[in-house]
Amino acid sequence: MTNNSNENHEKTCYSAEELQEFKEIILQKLEKAEENLARLTEAVANDESDISDTAPTFKLMDEGSNVLSKEENAKLAARQLKFIKDLKAALVRIENKTYGICKVTGKLIPKERLRVVPHTTMSVEAKLTQKKH
Repeated sequence: MTNNSNENHEKTCYSAEELQEFKEIILQKLEKAEENLARLTEAVANDESDISDTAPTFKLMDEGSNVLSKEENAKLAARQLKFIKDLKAALVRIENKTYGICKVTGKLIPKERLRVVPHTTMSVEAKLTQKKH
């Protein structure tokens, strides 16, 4: 075996320094996600008063779009909540030193993928295999 293949096959977890890098990425994304959730929650709560003093005809036409807007904001808020939950779970995996290990293959997820999708629990290959089944 060459030295390169040994490195790729023997490494089973990320170092403390690498985990710290991922932790910082996750904490930044978490802060942004919580800000977005607060904005969305506020938008849903404040949607009621937007058209209260307008003409009745306009009010009828606009109510449909307000319902849609409120529903969309609620859906976006739900997605943000799930994202926050996934980011917090990733932080737990960092503390447990299991972060970055694919739950399907047991191999390390490439750093490039973790930097883009830091809350992932699967490698691209595992995810593609899962979609086929």
